[in-house]
Parts: sequence; C-alpha cells; structure tokens
Amino acid sequence: MFRRSTSFVFTLIVAVVVFSILWSRDSRLHHYSDHGYRYSGHGWRGDYGSRSDWKEHEQQYCAQFHVTYTSEYFAHWRRPRAGSCSTQMRDGYPVPDPRCTPGGINPSVTVALLRNPAWRTGCIRNQQSSEKKKHKAYRWYSLRDPRGNYGDTQVCELDHLVPLELGGADGMGNIWPECGPSGVSLQGRYFKIKDRVEDYLAYEVKAGKMPLAAAQHGIAENWTQYLDAANRYCAATGGCG
Repeated sequence: MFRRSTSFVFTLIVAVVVFSILWSRDSRLHHYSDHGYRYSGHGWRGDYGSRSDWKEHEQQYCAQFHVTYTSEYFAHWRRPRAGSCSTQMRDGYPVPDPRCTPGGINPSVTVALLRNPAWRTGCIRNQQSSEKKKHKAYRWYSLRDPRGNYGDTQVCELDHLVPLELGGADGMGNIWPECGPSGVSLQGRYFKIKDRVEDYLAYEVKAGKMPLAAAQHGIAENWTQYLDAANRYCAATGGCG
C-alpha cells in the first residue's frame, strides 16, 4: 500500500512538472501585446536557439501579410536638429512639436489587415527605424535618455504618435519622447493614458464605427480630444491595459 501511494505521488509530481514546462514555453513564445511583441522568457534559448533564429522565424511569419516598410507623413518632414523641438501641452497633457513629429502612416497597413487576428504590430515595429535610432528623438526634444526606463520605473516612452495599431508609420517623423508626469504610478504616466486612446480608436476602427484615416489624422492632430470617450470605453469594457 505504501509503495503504491509513493508511486502515485511521484507520478503526480512528474505530471505537474511536465505541464509547467510546457505551459511556460508556450507563454514565452506567444506573449504578445497590442503595443508590440514582448519576449517574456529568459534570453533567447528554447525552440529557436538564438535571437537571430527567432528573427528569421518572425520574418517568415510576417511575409504572409505583404506589408512594406514605408512612411507617409502628414506634413513635410526633415530630420530636426538637437534641441530644436519642444513638447506642448493640450488640455493638461503633452503633445509633440508638429514641426518635428507631424505623424504619419504605413500605407500598406489596411483596415482588413488590422482586423486579421493573425496580424501583429511586431511585423513592422523597428523595421524602418531601429530602437537605437529612435533614441535620437530625446536629443531633438532636449531630453536626456532616461536610465532604468522599464517596468514600474518607466518614466518615458518613445511613442508612435499614430500608433502601429492604427497603421502608424515606424519612421522617425512619427516618433516622439512622451515623458512624465513625476510622482504618479506607472498607470498615471502620460504614455499609459494615451494608450487608452489608442485602444479605443483601434476598437472603433475595427468595429467599423470610425474610418481608419479619420482616426489616424485625429490622433496626430490632438490625441487628447478622444480621452473622455476612451475613458468611458475602458471603464465599460475593462479592456485597456
């Protein structure tokens, strides 16, 4: 009797361990967000072996969507000089300098593509401008590149003015450093508040309640104009991160 009990306990423990490993691997490889792909594992080991292997896998996956890495800006744009840009305030929230960040779109991203459940913004993120290149925007706006800028201590985001979830461009004319305010929790940061607007507009577009072009131009002109509606949407659905 004791031997059978011991054997059963051992089998149960093995089953739990195997399940945990399989679940963990699946979570690492499929942890996505509307605001880009986030790899939640430790390093790049596993089924793909290395970061380059994973990149190759991503390229093969994304090829099915036939997107191009181009930007069409809403105004003439040329690369700003360091210190030549200044954030403005609108209704108590920051908006970028329209001379430096006019906003723009990737014309190959359509409503049909945004509605495709297989689509993910990781297919265009950092393709036209790398993460390293985007950090130059801090200098344009006379800001220091923040250190330890992640997790609960994140104070700035190099934000796509027209978000990728709305077919926004990945070029530098659509990037601005959205920072602050100090003394609040992560969810109170300006970039988290703008995320609500992005979630709301993405829903409106996919549901056919707002034309994609209207959402793209509207958020570029003044993202704060949608904040009240976005707050109501988030409260009603609980779907805003």
